[in-house]
Amino acid sequence: MHDLGENRSPRFPARLEAVASPELVEAALEAMPTPREIQDATDLLKAVGEPTRMRILCALSDRELSVGDLQAVLGMNQSAVSHQLRVLRSTHLVKYRREGKMVCYSLADDHVRNMLQVSLEHVRHSGPEVHGDA
Repeated sequence: MHDLGENRSPRFPARLEAVASPELVEAALEAMPTPREIQDATDLLKAVGEPTRMRILCALSDRELSVGDLQAVLGMNQSAVSHQLRVLRSTHLVKYRREGKMVCYSLADDHVRNMLQVSLEHVRHSGPEVHGDA
């Protein structure tokens, strides 16, 4: 461990008087997203972290669906589906368009599609022993 002593950067919290790799710590602090970015990313992951919302995103991964279509896919009532869609809209994960009285939803952009693909690939790659599947 190195004692930063006189060379301690003002970015180092006072409680970190000795660290193993000061250069790596400084680089990690420099690369750290802003507090707002951290909060927004956390909110996004919370939105995706609910099974019904994840199912909605998967249903929309390659197609646009109406609220009625999503009701049929999920086996849920309109009110419950609309509530979940509001959460997904608020985190900019889905977008919608109105066609008369019908509202159709799709993924907001390719970032959302990629996030879904990567998360599912990770789960499938990790195998059932990691996730408790028998």
